[in-house]
Amino acid sequence: MTSMKSIIMIAYAFPPEGNAGSYRPLRFVRHLPSRGWQPTVITLQSRSYERYDPSLLAQVPSDVTVLRVPNVDPWNRFQEGRRLRIQNKMVEWSAEKAGRIQQAQQAPLRSFAREVIRTLEAWCYHPDLAMGWIRPAVKATVEFCARNKLDILWATGGPWSSFIVAQRASRLSGVPYVLDFRDAWTLVREPFATKRPASAILADRRILYGLLKGAQAVVFRYKTEAECYWRAYPGALDTGRIHIIPNGFDGAVEEYREIPGDKCKILYSGTLAYYRYDTLLDALAQLKQTNRALAQQLDLLFIGEDLEHLSCEAASRGLSDMVHTSGPVSYGEITKLQQQSHALLMLEREPTIKGYELLAGAKLFGYLKPGRPIIGVLPEGEARNILRSVGVSTIANIDSTNEIVDVFKRVLRAWSEKTLSSLVPNPAACGAFSAENQTATLVRALEGRSAVDRFVPGVMEIPPSLRDEIGSGNWVATTDRISPRA
Repeated sequence: MTSMKSIIMIAYAFPPEGNAGSYRPLRFVRHLPSRGWQPTVITLQSRSYERYDPSLLAQVPSDVTVLRVPNVDPWNRFQEGRRLRIQNKMVEWSAEKAGRIQQAQQAPLRSFAREVIRTLEAWCYHPDLAMGWIRPAVKATVEFCARNKLDILWATGGPWSSFIVAQRASRLSGVPYVLDFRDAWTLVREPFATKRPASAILADRRILYGLLKGAQAVVFRYKTEAECYWRAYPGALDTGRIHIIPNGFDGAVEEYREIPGDKCKILYSGTLAYYRYDTLLDALAQLKQTNRALAQQLDLLFIGEDLEHLSCEAASRGLSDMVHTSGPVSYGEITKLQQQSHALLMLEREPTIKGYELLAGAKLFGYLKPGRPIIGVLPEGEARNILRSVGVSTIANIDSTNEIVDVFKRVLRAWSEKTLSSLVPNPAACGAFSAENQTATLVRALEGRSAVDRFVPGVMEIPPSLRDEIGSGNWVATTDRISPRA
């Protein structure tokens, strides 16, 4: 009988954390044992969570060891304590009081103070705000390696501090490491990155060059993303070490079933921070103005974080009767709501973000499982590509109000005629994103084998927002020396 191989999985976010970053490592933890790999998880020990969901712990196999280590940075611990105090108080607050406090947080002086703090954090923390967990995580990983025979270290990022944990632990233990990209570090300019000084950006690129060069394998989400890194970091990668594993879902694709109701219920789940929805609201207002009877058949429910501004914008357009919001709920509750909705709504982040074409929210892949139509209000990029690949036709250009109106009319017509099943994504195509299929690809990376579907440089095009920068002399990714500040 073949003995199990052993892997340490370095995942900053892991249940009971319920944010999007937890689900990818959780899926692999659940399915690796059936492929002959026994995982041990190194994750963050926390008193407060971005989205606390203890029900997710039940999905972690009982024989999986989870080692939790702290982020020892004093500022992080202060912020963690502050979040915990607020979370405890919010339980006692009425909805009206919570609303008043949230509104007060938007006052100009408070907003200015937050902006100053975020800027100082971007200048002081390298490579990210999670740097305080690097030493404890390295120590826990190396100590575990000393007591047990390990075959591989696997780290998923962001936060990118997890990659540094893997590299340093590998140097000390002699165990090779694999990097798993859930975002496009140094390529996509998200808010934290936009506030960083040029010297820090250069340091990030030098750090990443060394990380890529030293990895046994590197996992990207899309071939376009792999092409970007191939060109931005020449000499750091070779095609035999590149594997493509997009985000996905656990379980089988569900069959479509009719949902009763006197309104067409459309669900959006997840955060709205930095997501664009102005043209969506404009389109709904236009639909209501031109065809009020049709618009009254719509019921849009947004569930998640950072919805206050959406609620205000909807009210200003007279859409409060059709657009409703609610705070975050558990994974189990989201699953039920998806199954009870007539269609699911997909948005994406602002196209003003450099590298936005590489963004495809994790919720998109969760949407592929419940067998419901998907409405995409999106810019050109990977999110649109994925929806097209599974046969979704209800996609509108985020900049075209008329296209958005037409898509909603089409969905409403299918709902009234009970033909929504014709708009459901292709189940077989969706199945390619299942955790079972993706784990098989991951195992090849862990074992040091080439991917079945190998990446071929030069086939994919660089996204427009990155073309001027990638490959230019300004990128400067020419050393594998790690910055002392890392």
